[in-house]
Amino acid sequence: MEQVHERLTEIAELSRGLALAFDRAGFSLYAVGGAVRDALLGLAHGEDREIDFTTNARPDDVEALMKPLCTTLWEQGRAFGTIGGILRENGVKAEVTTFRSEAYVDHSRKPSVEWGDSLEVDLGRRDFTINALALDVVALVTGAAGVQTLFDYHHGFQDLHDRVLRTPADPVALFYDDPLRMLRAARFAARFEMRIDPSVERAAAQVADQLTKVSVERIRGELDLLLLTATPSAGLDFIVRTGLATHFLPELPALRLEQDPVHQHKDVLAHTWAVVDKASPRLVLRLAALLHDIGKPATRAYSDEGVTFRFHEVVGARLARKRLVALKYSQQIVDDVTTLVELHLRFHTYKMGWTDKAVRRYVRDAGPLLDDLNELTRCDATTRNARKAATFARRMDELEVRVADLREREDLSRLRPALDGVAVMEILGIRPGPAVGRALDFLMEIRLDEGEIDPDQARARLESWWATQAH
Repeated sequence: MEQVHERLTEIAELSRGLALAFDRAGFSLYAVGGAVRDALLGLAHGEDREIDFTTNARPDDVEALMKPLCTTLWEQGRAFGTIGGILRENGVKAEVTTFRSEAYVDHSRKPSVEWGDSLEVDLGRRDFTINALALDVVALVTGAAGVQTLFDYHHGFQDLHDRVLRTPADPVALFYDDPLRMLRAARFAARFEMRIDPSVERAAAQVADQLTKVSVERIRGELDLLLLTATPSAGLDFIVRTGLATHFLPELPALRLEQDPVHQHKDVLAHTWAVVDKASPRLVLRLAALLHDIGKPATRAYSDEGVTFRFHEVVGARLARKRLVALKYSQQIVDDVTTLVELHLRFHTYKMGWTDKAVRRYVRDAGPLLDDLNELTRCDATTRNARKAATFARRMDELEVRVADLREREDLSRLRPALDGVAVMEILGIRPGPAVGRALDFLMEIRLDEGEIDPDQARARLESWWATQAH
């Protein structure tokens, strides 16, 4: 408890100037949300220190008080009572929101916003009890004796201890207020290893369709944060169980393939969760792990040999591109994830024996994603058969050694023809067109087959090849 007290005191000290300013003006100021929650959990804050506050001061008063204390001020949230800024004294990002008292009418998506004067009422409209805790920074900074400093009207402290995620009010009403809270439930469950209260899950399932009212950018932001937690599967499974995924990632529930009694195959959805959890918390890699098998439902077939999913990596890559574009990911992320999905089975032909050319082609096709591709391939091996797992790991180790060996002998980061297009046109006396592309392909095959050759050799072999071509 001593460490918790120190962390709470640190929050107050970081907001000392702000607290004193609000106190002198006759207003209250409470730290709320993540800063208080993380302090109680004993989690250190990151380099980008952010503290949310709530107050009985109105937005105009908040702005007037913050302006001289901040290097930068923003008012995008003024309509909801929020004024933000960077504190001049220590660089803390502070957002101060006026107490709110909301009336939910017919579960309107946009409840009327009314300023309030009650801390208890304001905390009652927070998303979850673990975020409905308030720290009186004025009392801590001024050293007021015998004054309560931590306010917990909804048993958030106990819920933190019990690792249960509940809402301080009717979850249906809160989710109508902001449907994104349902995805936040998934993220908090994964990040803090919490179980989601049945009432929260029932509410999410009941109003899952409200997620369609949330912008794609906000949904994508929550998905990214969820994927970068230690064990995303806890939250991912929640969004599938409740039907939330249907509205922005319908390929996931489609992975719950029916098991038939004749052709047994592994649960593709459970396998996907295992792969995601095993992958390092890098966004591109985690997205590729999430989507690597989404081509399986469309390619599932039965034969005497069992269930097959031929070319599911090709179909999956196409589906992944479509979904990532719909979620408005950057072109770089779309291209990288699609490449990883398309190549994630390439290694499995290695057991048939790869020439140096095949290794070079693997490296070339993976490009800067080689390490991610190798990790995705390793994570995709979720067999419980110890012998198969050991054989797979040994082959993967062998491939990585061969890549390292080739790198010592040649520059694999420059897997390109010995001559460029300008040189080809000059040597062959041709203009831009398909013939230049065929010539470069010829030179590239030499590079993959034999490694690096010098320009003079390349010129001679190009001329010899050109002489055999129909012009």
